[in-house]
Amino acid sequence: MVQHTRVFSSFAVNDAAKAKDFYEGVLGLRVTEDENGLLSLNVSDDTWIMVYPKEDHVPATFTVLNLEVEDIDRAVDDLTGRGVRFERYEGMETDEKGIYREWGPAIAWFTDPSGNVMAVVQRS
Repeated sequence: MVQHTRVFSSFAVNDAAKAKDFYEGVLGLRVTEDENGLLSLNVSDDTWIMVYPKEDHVPATFTVLNLEVEDIDRAVDDLTGRGVRFERYEGMETDEKGIYREWGPAIAWFTDPSGNVMAVVQRS
């Protein structure tokens, strides 16, 4: 077994400055940046996600970040008011707000400035 002190995830962006503005200003996450331009999305005191700039970045075609919310309608309305456009995928029928409610948790997908797929999710 690999000895480790914690586990974290990471994904790439094509512009760290735009990403930082989006994650802080639009999503309301705590973001720190180190001297090398690596961003840390600080989810809690001991949970974080590393976001790194990559010159030849290609957006992920799958969801790289899920934000669990208590009220998905309120979250979607708030994000829409902040300029977020929600994605619609063939075979995944969404309501007028862009929320998929058919199977599993209610979920609404959007992209960050680098084109990475993200979502707000309401499990209950």
